[in-house]
Amino acid sequence: MNGAAQYRLGLVLVTASALAWSSAGYFTRLVPLDNWTLLFWRGVFAAIGMLAFILVLQGKAGLRSFAALGVPGWLYAIVSGLGMIFFITSLTLTTVAHVSIIYGTVPFVAAAVSWLALREKPSATALLCSLLALLGVVVTVGFGLAGGSLLGDLLAFAMTLLMAGMMVIARRYQSIPTLQAAGLSAVLSALACLPLVGTLMPSGGEFVQLALFGLVNSAIGLALFTLGARLIPAVETGLIGSLEVPLAPIWVWLAFGETADRNTILGGALVFVAVLTHLGLGARSRALAN
Repeated sequence: MNGAAQYRLGLVLVTASALAWSSAGYFTRLVPLDNWTLLFWRGVFAAIGMLAFILVLQGKAGLRSFAALGVPGWLYAIVSGLGMIFFITSLTLTTVAHVSIIYGTVPFVAAAVSWLALREKPSATALLCSLLALLGVVVTVGFGLAGGSLLGDLLAFAMTLLMAGMMVIARRYQSIPTLQAAGLSAVLSALACLPLVGTLMPSGGEFVQLALFGLVNSAIGLALFTLGARLIPAVETGLIGSLEVPLAPIWVWLAFGETADRNTILGGALVFVAVLTHLGLGARSRALAN
């Protein structure tokens, strides 16, 4: 597969991962359990889903690949697991608006980390579109100036740094057995949540919903992200990942009839315009280059 084809595949995979991750709000509303229980079972079923993917796609050889994770693979899994812990904790200490706005800076953080680690210089177009996407995130969630806390905001920024680190590790070490690293990450996040679980054994219906949560939102989302992030620049991974913010209320509206307010619609439109503009200009520049 040539470079252009790899780039296009990376765009598709990361976009699909944002689509999968955006279902978190839907499942959180659907399953009437505390957040720690939701996230514990999300991690458990994500790990099961990853194991199933590995066995179907790679057979028994895929299980042996866990031994080939090496330092980069373990580093990716630990960074991903820590990012989930910081994300959960930040939401308990500060507002969702603060967390969303801080996470909206991930394209810029990823660009800085990528430049420092890989000397990968982001394009002006990517940075401008990232700025527009950040504006869309701010409009969507509101400025959120009240109700936060310094510790919660710091943890949210630490989570953003870790997400940027995941993108750079995946980009730098493309030989990492990606599905195995993602599966290990799911196990680590579940273990981190276990001491705080409120309902260890949910009912039968809740169990099915939790399984769907883990498989759709986490296993598929994390697998697609891990595979795609190694194929495109980190700043573009962060930009496309911002689609998660405006997509999340769409599923809640479709499932529960919650009407989005004007800010959500306007902010979401800005994010979509930013991503589509970048994709269109990127495709045009690559076509001219070829």
